[in-house]
Amino acid sequence: MMLFVVVPFYNEKTLLPNTLDALAAQSDADFTLVLVDNASSDTSRDLAQEFASQHPCMRIEIIDEQCKGTGVASDTGFRHAIARGATHIARTDADCLPARDWVRNIKRAFCEHGLEFVAGTIKPRTDDIRLSRWDRVLIPTVLWLAVKTGRLRRRGPTFKYPYILAAGNNLAITAELYQRAGGFPRTSIEHEHEDRVLSERVRTLTTRGSVRSDVLVYNSTRRVKRYGYARTIGWYVAHWGRLPEVDVR
Repeated sequence: MMLFVVVPFYNEKTLLPNTLDALAAQSDADFTLVLVDNASSDTSRDLAQEFASQHPCMRIEIIDEQCKGTGVASDTGFRHAIARGATHIARTDADCLPARDWVRNIKRAFCEHGLEFVAGTIKPRTDDIRLSRWDRVLIPTVLWLAVKTGRLRRRGPTFKYPYILAAGNNLAITAELYQRAGGFPRTSIEHEHEDRVLSERVRTLTTRGSVRSDVLVYNSTRRVKRYGYARTIGWYVAHWGRLPEVDVR
């Protein structure tokens, strides 16, 4: 297996170092890290290059995608990985902290469980934004409701397995299936959720997709903290309303 991990970033000078440190601390270090600079105007690119120079034992490749958009940057990273020989590609985001056994458990999902598409589990970070007791109850409840709603709305004979919540900050896929599914749409998240599009395409092509509770990433809650739960959920589910700044920094 040749596993590549893709991390797109845009103006992430504050949180990117923590994400990179979490990847450097993986219990399984046999992967190639592809960092996709999506036209950052801050010092994120410099931080990425400094990290690469400080970790010569890691295989790190830094590439550029000047066309702004999470779908565009992610697809560029995945296709770069495939061109470099990747057989499997994982993605997390530059504001996330993968658990120490994240890479190891992704490989187990592919090799031991025969999956072609892996959706990991997401938990809120607590190191960047303080969570209240209310947050600690409401966030997992919202995620549970998102899954239940998706299974009611997104079902039918076209799909080969039930709906799963596959977030772009914690998923992995074989190179063959990624290409067969057409990859991430080259869009911005303001217009289309590239992770949702890809995961729904995958459900029409294979039965070997699943959520893995041991593939864990801690995600920043900064967007929901900025706009509140109702507004953020409405925007994410159906783009009700419009957030003035989706890429919250």
